Amino acid sequence: MAKAPESGVAGQSVIADRLVRAFARRGVHYSWVIAAVTFVTALVTAGAAGSVGVLLLPLQIEFGWSSAEISGALGLRLALFGLVAPFAASLFNRFGLRTVIVISLVLITTGMGLSVFVTEVWHLTVLWGVVVGTGAGLTALVLAATVATRWFEKRRGLVIGLLSASSATGQLIILPVMAMIVDNVGWRAAILLLCIFYVATGALVLVFMRNRPSDVGLAAYGAAPDAPAAPIPPTTNLFAAPFIAMRDAATRPIFWVLAGAFFICGASTNGLVQMHLIPMCSDYGISAVDAAGLLALMGAFDFIGTIASGWLSDRYSSRVLLFWYYGLRGLSLIALPITGFAPAPLAIFAVFYGLDWIATVPPTVKLTAQAFGPARANLVFGWIFAAHQLGAGVSALAAGIIRTGLGSYVLAFQGAGILCVVAALASLSARHAPPQPKPA
Repeated sequence: MAKAPESGVAGQSVIADRLVRAFARRGVHYSWVIAAVTFVTALVTAGAAGSVGVLLLPLQIEFGWSSAEISGALGLRLALFGLVAPFAASLFNRFGLRTVIVISLVLITTGMGLSVFVTEVWHLTVLWGVVVGTGAGLTALVLAATVATRWFEKRRGLVIGLLSASSATGQLIILPVMAMIVDNVGWRAAILLLCIFYVATGALVLVFMRNRPSDVGLAAYGAAPDAPAAPIPPTTNLFAAPFIAMRDAATRPIFWVLAGAFFICGASTNGLVQMHLIPMCSDYGISAVDAAGLLALMGAFDFIGTIASGWLSDRYSSRVLLFWYYGLRGLSLIALPITGFAPAPLAIFAVFYGLDWIATVPPTVKLTAQAFGPARANLVFGWIFAAHQLGAGVSALAAGIIRTGLGSYVLAFQGAGILCVVAALASLSARHAPPQPKPA
């Protein structure tokens, strides 16, 4: 079977050798350089995913567009963010990490940069929905899964935790800066600042990013120096490869357990808390500013919790960790409405829930890699992540319908809590056998 082409490996060999030797002299395995560049990439692209919330009110004021009209563009971005993931994995396998990341940053920079010239709602839909949604989807959690499984044999869970947490870090760092610039200079200046970040990150990727450890003459971190390189997926049709991986994965019960649990994960985080916590707080007389502060507090503790989850997944059973994560999240959502939204219980909820927000990612990625092998782990995880985003979309819509029909979010939050308990119990059944090679 022909080897999948890896972009520009021969032409990069001299520079790569120099970089590897320079870091080796300082006792740094080049895998950690790759992880650092990936962390920065995920951090700045998180700005593209989350910054649009800061820009909603200025656009409404300047153009008179309704929040529903602007939300159409944001909804399309959210959908593409998840649906692109399986195909991003296929592109990583075919063209390599560096090429696809640079394409992603070019798309995001183009979509955000041209949005300073918008005059119609459909301009926003094309730029923020299609262009930015596609670009951001190329560097979603699938990038973290690909880097961790290719470059790390040991500390894989910790690396997944670090890279997953970078999205929360990006929003914590970028959103306050964006809000300050919008208030003092204007929304166009804030967008142009983001574009500068994207260009700088693209330069960083071009210099340091490489596709596989074998490209720089190394084994993955923690692997024996003479260990065989991880298998490279066979060259197939780019559009067909994700569906072939899906077809094969669908025959394994563990795929449906992980995808179903991740559907509930998205439904109980991005689709529910991120979208509807502020309106729910308003129902209890809490201002939007104070409610936004709760989300920021969650983001801070999410960074701690996700890294800790990666560390734990290197040492303990991923199935057991998922049981505790989903179970405790479910209990917190069930208990939230009965706290009366008093300040102290609400702060405790924000800390507790924040620690658990993306903690499910490292054990889920690790189980995926163990069950389906490193060659196909990113393709399969792409579909699992798509299920996460589908759950987020369904939950966002369902919670809005419940609030409109019943005048309260209580049923939505407690229903999501019950689903999390179901996911906790199902996770205990996520047993796997080692992946079996298919006959040629």
